Amino acid sequence: MDKKNFAFDRMNYILLAIGMAIVVLGFILMSGSGSTETNYDPEIFSARRIKLAPAVCLLGFVSMIYAVIRKPKA
Repeated sequence: MDKKNFAFDRMNYILLAIGMAIVVLGFILMSGSGSTETNYDPEIFSARRIKLAPAVCLLGFVSMIYAVIRKPKA
Protein backbone atom coordinates (compact mmCIF):
# COMPACT_ATOMS: atom_id res chain seq x y z
CA MET A 1 0.00 0.00 0.00
CA ASP A 2 1.14 3.47 -0.79
CA LYS A 3 1.55 5.82 2.18
CA LYS A 4 0.05 8.72 0.22
CA ASN A 5 -3.43 7.16 0.60
CA PHE A 6 -3.53 7.77 4.35
CA ALA A 7 -4.79 11.07 5.76
CA PHE A 8 -2.62 10.86 8.90
CA ASP A 9 0.88 9.68 9.56
CA ARG A 10 2.30 8.21 12.76
CA MET A 11 3.05 11.62 14.29
CA ASN A 12 -0.58 12.72 13.86
CA TYR A 13 -1.75 9.69 15.83
CA ILE A 14 0.83 10.30 18.55
CA LEU A 15 -0.30 13.93 18.88
CA LEU A 16 -3.94 12.82 19.00
CA ALA A 17 -3.15 10.36 21.79
CA ILE A 18 -1.27 13.01 23.76
CA GLY A 19 -4.16 15.46 23.35
CA MET A 20 -6.66 12.84 24.51
CA ALA A 21 -4.51 12.07 27.55
CA ILE A 22 -4.45 15.79 28.43
CA VAL A 23 -8.25 15.96 28.16
CA VAL A 24 -8.64 12.91 30.39
CA LEU A 25 -6.26 14.50 32.91
CA GLY A 26 -8.44 17.62 32.91
CA PHE A 27 -11.55 15.58 33.64
CA ILE A 28 -9.75 13.76 36.44
CA LEU A 29 -8.81 17.13 37.94
CA MET A 30 -12.50 18.13 37.83
CA SER A 31 -13.65 15.02 39.67
CA GLY A 32 -14.21 14.76 43.39
CA SER A 33 -16.91 14.53 45.99
CA GLY A 34 -19.96 16.72 45.69
CA SER A 35 -22.40 18.31 48.06
CA THR A 36 -25.56 16.63 49.26
CA GLU A 37 -28.75 18.11 50.67
CA THR A 38 -27.51 17.58 54.21
CA ASN A 39 -23.78 18.18 53.80
CA TYR A 40 -22.25 21.19 52.01
CA ASP A 41 -18.76 20.67 50.61
CA PRO A 42 -17.00 23.97 49.75
CA GLU A 43 -14.34 21.99 47.84
CA ILE A 44 -16.65 21.98 44.78
CA PHE A 45 -15.67 25.62 44.23
CA SER A 46 -11.90 25.10 44.51
CA ALA A 47 -9.56 26.76 42.02
CA ARG A 48 -8.45 23.36 40.78
CA ARG A 49 -11.98 22.43 39.72
CA ILE A 50 -13.11 25.80 38.38
CA LYS A 51 -9.96 27.25 36.80
CA LEU A 52 -7.20 24.68 36.33
CA ALA A 53 -9.18 21.67 35.08
CA PRO A 54 -11.12 23.51 32.33
CA ALA A 55 -7.90 25.17 31.16
CA VAL A 56 -6.20 21.77 30.95
CA CYS A 57 -9.15 20.36 28.98
CA LEU A 58 -9.09 23.32 26.61
CA LEU A 59 -5.36 22.81 26.05
CA GLY A 60 -6.02 19.16 25.27
CA PHE A 61 -8.76 19.96 22.77
CA VAL A 62 -6.61 22.58 21.05
CA SER A 63 -3.73 20.11 20.77
CA MET A 64 -6.10 17.52 19.27
CA ILE A 65 -7.29 20.07 16.70
CA TYR A 66 -3.65 20.78 15.81
CA ALA A 67 -3.02 17.04 15.41
CA VAL A 68 -5.90 16.77 12.94
CA ILE A 69 -4.94 19.88 10.96
CA ARG A 70 -1.21 19.06 10.81
CA LYS A 71 -0.11 17.91 7.35
CA PRO A 72 1.90 14.71 7.26
CA LYS A 73 5.37 14.85 5.78
CA ALA A 74 5.49 13.68 2.18
